Amino acid sequence: MAQALKAVYRNGAFILQTPYELPEETEVELFICSPQVISPSISDVEAKQQFLKSLIERMQQNPIPSDAPRFTREMLHERH
Repeated sequence: MAQALKAVYRNGAFILQTPYELPEETEVELFICSPQVISPSISDVEAKQQFLKSLIERMQQNPIPSDAPRFTREMLHERH
């Protein structure tokens, strides 16, 4: 039976974030789905400069409003 569980990889072991009962020595199969997004590396210097220029332009066109809510560290890193 397939069951989706969240875990953190720490010191060479997966630590479950939610309790789950299994008999000792039960073999399981892991499918790793990392929530982190890794940008593709841009090796061409001109392409990298163009990308950064475009990124800065988009950020300047969409500034964060001065009255926008301010999030605390706890709110940004809330765990479920």
